[in-house]
Amino acid sequence: MFNQIGPLEVGIVLVIVLLVFGPKRLPAAGKALGKSMREFKTSIAGKDDDDAIDPPKTSAEARTSNNGSEANSEASRSDASGSGR
Repeated sequence: MFNQIGPLEVGIVLVIVLLVFGPKRLPAAGKALGKSMREFKTSIAGKDDDDAIDPPKTSAEARTSNNGSEANSEASRSDASGSGR
């Protein structure tokens, strides 16, 4: 009884989606849905290369990069305050 989806049910779902999103946001919603489906398929297939491109930092590397950025920001602050004299 409920095992088939006919054209009437598909039409009802489309009308509800149109009412919820509106005609202006419907293309953006479709694009986002398509992008999400592509990303899901690639993650299921195991073709995700994010780890190979940018490996995660170790804790020592993270501390080193944080210390360097703090020193750079302090230097830039002192340069900015010294230039006003």
